[in-house]
Amino acid sequence: MEAVTIKDIARALNLSTSTVSRALRGSYEINPETKRLVMEYAERMNYRPNPIALSLKENRSRVIGVIVPQIANDFFSQAINGIEAIAYNRGYHVIIAQSHESFEREVVTVQQSVARKVDGLLISLSSETNDVSHLQELRQKNFPIVLFDRVSDELDTVKIVSDNYGGAFAATEHLIRSGRRRIAHVTIPPYMSITQERLAGYRAALEQNGLPYDESLIRYVGFGQHEIDPIVDDLLEQSPPPDAFFAASDRLALGCLATLQARRIVIPEQVSIVGFTNIGVAHLLSPPMSTVVQPAKEIGQTAAERLIELIERKQKAAPVDTVRIPTQLIARQSSGV
Repeated sequence: MEAVTIKDIARALNLSTSTVSRALRGSYEINPETKRLVMEYAERMNYRPNPIALSLKENRSRVIGVIVPQIANDFFSQAINGIEAIAYNRGYHVIIAQSHESFEREVVTVQQSVARKVDGLLISLSSETNDVSHLQELRQKNFPIVLFDRVSDELDTVKIVSDNYGGAFAATEHLIRSGRRRIAHVTIPPYMSITQERLAGYRAALEQNGLPYDESLIRYVGFGQHEIDPIVDDLLEQSPPPDAFFAASDRLALGCLATLQARRIVIPEQVSIVGFTNIGVAHLLSPPMSTVVQPAKEIGQTAAERLIELIERKQKAAPVDTVRIPTQLIARQSSGV
């Protein structure tokens, strides 16, 4: 059976080939009902765009570059699934690269991606990145870039993030309502956007519930278990010690859980724990871990959609803004549920 073409769809629906082409690309010029008819027929007939033909016609590679800190991170692997789903349906290929939490490697990877003629970039900044001049230079040339999850206010472009503030507020308030009063917050480097937003939500929940914000309960940590152990020990030596830990990521929460259990601290009777991200095994831990769910796949889908808008609409693209996608607290036994 021969592959269905745009001409076939146009003939079947009594539309022009240009109308069908724009509808398949999601163009704002085509009314929603026509888009629906075209998309439904294309799906029914198993239509798939020819990326080589499209790239020759439109003078674009129809390739999107995606740069993440670490693919093995459950959040980023889910986000990539969302990105690829949207890109595939819109006739784009995806090239994925890792910065491995290195600023230098991020810069090199961006340069290599642009040299390979990608049409745009989706980037989540490395933990070392507090200088975005390498991206500012590209934006000044109108090169399409969308940041997601880890973003920078210094870059004038679309940003897709979780509601980090709301998720942190909900997690902290949950611990307060379960009777906890000295809630430690273990987080990542202070200049990162997600660090600032989650810290702000934590602080607001304390203050709105009549508890003091205590800097001595805040700890910043890198990405190794060897860094978490001494921080947890230092917090436990306080008088009185924390009765709860809110970690800014599930990776940190797992590290805190391991250290506390090694010190024979009973969870949640002595200390409660809540994480952030919702790793796939959170419910299988002992005890099952409470966490704030980030809608990773939805973030990836939204980021890909907005990048393709920037690529295809050019000057008529949606305005530069920050899209915040809601989070959800899942309370389990680690916080006393």
